Amino acid sequence: MSKFLGAMRNNFLKTAAVLALLWLSAFSAPPAKITVYLIGDSTMSIKEPKNYPETGWGMPFVFFFDETVTVDNRAQNGRSTKSFVAENRWQPVAGALKEGDYVFIQFGHNDEVPTKRSYTPEADYKNYLIRFIAETRAKKATPVLITPVARRKFDAAGKVEGTHNVYSEIVRATAREQQVPLIDLDRESQALLQQYGVENSKLLFNQLVPGEHPNYPEGKEDNTHFNELGARKMAQIVLADIRTLKLELANRIVQRAAAKTVDPQAR
Repeated sequence: MSKFLGAMRNNFLKTAAVLALLWLSAFSAPPAKITVYLIGDSTMSIKEPKNYPETGWGMPFVFFFDETVTVDNRAQNGRSTKSFVAENRWQPVAGALKEGDYVFIQFGHNDEVPTKRSYTPEADYKNYLIRFIAETRAKKATPVLITPVARRKFDAAGKVEGTHNVYSEIVRATAREQQVPLIDLDRESQALLQQYGVENSKLLFNQLVPGEHPNYPEGKEDNTHFNELGARKMAQIVLADIRTLKLELANRIVQRAAAKTVDPQAR
């Protein structure tokens, strides 16, 4: 009897040890690899070399994550919610989504202009946003709505003016109704532009004097598209909101040690 009890005790201990190891390995296993899809317009998109220094904020965004994250930037110049779907740009994203992925959705610049072919009436704009949300959730991925980023526009008193008021509010209302994480890039980028002021805010946009850059020999005065600095500032706003929203993605943001100051006398 004592031998039988001893054998049972040994088996119990072995089983307990195996279960403990499995429990520990579950917590120590590295996180699964995921993809963060960016869908939107030219303020987010990857630029061709001929357009530099114009930079979409999705370009620097890719460098802030660890090796478990792939950022797949599908944003395209001039696209609205309507044209993004009509051109079959959304469907491949929806088809590729897997559990744990994210879709960051930022449209509005081209939806809201009635004179553009990409114009999307307000009700249709909301319906497209809801479609993106529903089809993302169907794949157990996470949709994140983003209000359209601000244009550089100031009134005579030097106060920044919103140019997306109606369409940004549609995004906010849809986020509330659908219980989707919201990054209010319109308001936050307006605050950044106000901080920089009328003149210094030009440093964030693709603004060039004649002869300053070979891609724009006659110069450029662009109050919509960013240069590298502006794109990085907008990406940092998005990253800060990822942390504030406590998305699981925040755990995958790279924490790198600060680089040492370069000695100006070094050769």
